[in-house]
Amino acid sequence: MRTSRLEAFSDGVLAIIITIMVLELKIPEGHDWAALRHAAGSGLLTYLLSFVYVGIYWNNHHHMFQLTSRVTGTVLWANLALLFCLSLFPFTTAWMDESEFAHTPVVVYGINLLLAACAYFALQLIIMRGQGADSPLRQAVGRDLKGKASPVFYLTGILCAQFVDPHGRTGVVIALVCFVVVAVLWFIPDRRIERTIGEQGTPD
Repeated sequence: MRTSRLEAFSDGVLAIIITIMVLELKIPEGHDWAALRHAAGSGLLTYLLSFVYVGIYWNNHHHMFQLTSRVTGTVLWANLALLFCLSLFPFTTAWMDESEFAHTPVVVYGINLLLAACAYFALQLIIMRGQGADSPLRQAVGRDLKGKASPVFYLTGILCAQFVDPHGRTGVVIALVCFVVVAVLWFIPDRRIERTIGEQGTPD
């Protein structure tokens, strides 16, 4: 099976996820900046963070399948597992915002990020194993330092939100910083796959 249907379906799901998240934003009752800040101040920030994450996954997913010519049933299920994790973003994002960054919602948001990262890694690994020893995706990914560092940041954030300063905000702040750091790491353009595509061409 070629990748076009999988990519189209994934694009549609990601678009719906972003739409649901933006619909969670509250409309200000007034018509000034104070009303906007009161109604959607933190909501805009949490939406922005989750939007960036969805954008990162969409970008990397697109590049990954440019180096994938065909998909198997295992790849389909692994891709669905990734989409399932990403589809939880509107829920975990809204809960974190409406709770005003309480410890448990922040922990759950971090777990959501970690599960999505694990699902993406599993999908990537399944594709590389299916392509064999000369996998173009494996060559493009290389040592994948960012992919290995991301779960460490997520786990650090989760543990800090859960156990550091349980009656205060220090642990939550550290956790949010960890989540933002990972987003910044991946937001910086990574040219490895684009370079590999340029050298080898898109698989037929």
